[in-house]
Amino acid sequence: MILEIDKVLKCLIGLVLMMSMCSLHAQNQLEISTKADFSIGEIIEFDSVVLNEKRQLNIYLPRSYHGDSKQKYPVIYLLDGGANEDFIHLAGLVQFGSLSWINQLPETIIVGIVNVDRKRDFTYPTNNQQDQQDFPSSGRSEQFIEFIGSELQPLIEKNYRTHSVRTLIGQSLGGLLATEVLFKSPNLFDNYIIISPSLWWDDESLFSYTPLTSSKEKSIYIGVGKEGAIMERLAKTLFEKVNTKKPANYSVNFQFFEQLNHGDTLHLAVYDAFERIFRIQKK
Repeated sequence: MILEIDKVLKCLIGLVLMMSMCSLHAQNQLEISTKADFSIGEIIEFDSVVLNEKRQLNIYLPRSYHGDSKQKYPVIYLLDGGANEDFIHLAGLVQFGSLSWINQLPETIIVGIVNVDRKRDFTYPTNNQQDQQDFPSSGRSEQFIEFIGSELQPLIEKNYRTHSVRTLIGQSLGGLLATEVLFKSPNLFDNYIIISPSLWWDDESLFSYTPLTSSKEKSIYIGVGKEGAIMERLAKTLFEKVNTKKPANYSVNFQFFEQLNHGDTLHLAVYDAFERIFRIQKK
């Protein structure tokens, strides 16, 4: 009996050694045959006359873009659109949502606006001394909005096959800018996705502005996470201000993400906004 067990053990040990040698041999044979960069879009640069500086854009093109020379696409303009900001993960949402078996939104071009100085570009002048101290370069949103309307949008429409539907996405200070655009230049965009807007800026003075309205259809989505009493109140106040006196051609949505915070609300909120905005437009 002992001899039989000994034989079994020896067989098992031999089998393990043989398998280990085979595995080691196979690993030694593995080599990478090719290597290439993985790209999800284009990077373009141009000289802005309005801002008097070179600006960079990240462009995501739908899969069908190069296969159909006649099809035109809606455009999402993304504030904080750098590769290390929000461009990559939101491009992923658009790619996923536009898959034929998901059909959440149409195939869409994304224009990620890479920041140079977001504190400068996303804020209007403030009388609050603490704002001025914390954001010394602030106060040039008027020029940035002009840049969007007179340079950026014409550049994209000249060089890419776009149709008339434009969406703006802004979060935090970007949400402040998106709100200012909605209030002062509403016709620049058809859809506004405003997440966790920093409407505390200049002692909440943007709320004293009477928003301009448009005869065109608008879809406005406002979202906020569990970000403290001030941020939550301001987002809800914005919704109420826009929704209370909205024209009949405006659709306004609000969502509170209690399980999220200022750092992680954007991704889920944009997904929800796509569902609400583009589902409405499909009707």
